[in-house]
Amino acid sequence: MTESDDQNQANDPSNASQGVSARVYEHHDRVTGVDVRVDRMGAGEPIVVMNGLLGMNEHWFPCMSHLVGDHVPFDAEILLLQPPLLEMKGSGCSVQGVSQLLVSLLNTLVERPAILVGNSFGGHVALRIAMAYPQLVRGLVLVGSSGLFERGFERDVTHNPSYDFVDRKIREIFYDQSSMLPGMTEMALDALSRRTSARAMVRLGKSAKRDHLGKELHTVKCPTLIAWGRQDNVTPPEVAEQFAEMIPKSRLRWTDRCGHAPHIEHPSKLAADIQEFVSDVLSGEFVADRDAASARSAKRSSGQGVA
Repeated sequence: MTESDDQNQANDPSNASQGVSARVYEHHDRVTGVDVRVDRMGAGEPIVVMNGLLGMNEHWFPCMSHLVGDHVPFDAEILLLQPPLLEMKGSGCSVQGVSQLLVSLLNTLVERPAILVGNSFGGHVALRIAMAYPQLVRGLVLVGSSGLFERGFERDVTHNPSYDFVDRKIREIFYDQSSMLPGMTEMALDALSRRTSARAMVRLGKSAKRDHLGKELHTVKCPTLIAWGRQDNVTPPEVAEQFAEMIPKSRLRWTDRCGHAPHIEHPSKLAADIQEFVSDVLSGEFVADRDAASARSAKRSSGQGVA
């Protein structure tokens, strides 16, 4: 698939599920009392997707549909989780609160350690879970994750923001603004027009900034794919490089001409990176970038050269 095809696919809502049947339902979490939308597709190794603050499960369909079917070298069940982040209250309206909700969902909905995929705030939550509950996590995929530095949407949010303000903020997420999905601005405006939602956005954004993970990332022990847009303005490329330096078993993959949402701008490219990562994790053949670099250096030192 060409880059042009990738962008056309992202912009065509009729291609959202790519012929893959998704089971959609609302799950009531008994621990937190929160109702969460769940989309499930496929069967096999669990891959659990966590959204950013304004993310929706539908945003992931063009990407995740590439990971289910006969063309994929492994069997996977995709679970897309969409908690009502902008309706969270009290202690639940924080990185820690959302992490506890997701831990409860993993314990209830998933029967074995999962590969967690998180974009932006969702990546931050996935990291928190991987560090606190390593027995639940087989691998991590961080896509424009917060946790070190981010230019958050919440910085200038006020009650009843204007259409132009929200549209500008949404456009900043993308390198190619034609990749914006139909209705994204309107959905975000509707959410942020509610006073409680605007407050939740600010609280969650501030919580993410306070919860700086720099001194803790060395404790992430599972294989980790860091998948990043080269032109990400929200979590700039140097943030991806810092994650790669601090997480021991990490692999960094770039997507060119791409902003903060590779799953929307270049869904098949991100899917290919995830497929390679998952295949290596499941087969036990995952090699972190630093280990691969050490192996190449050792070959050069021994005079064997590098293939």
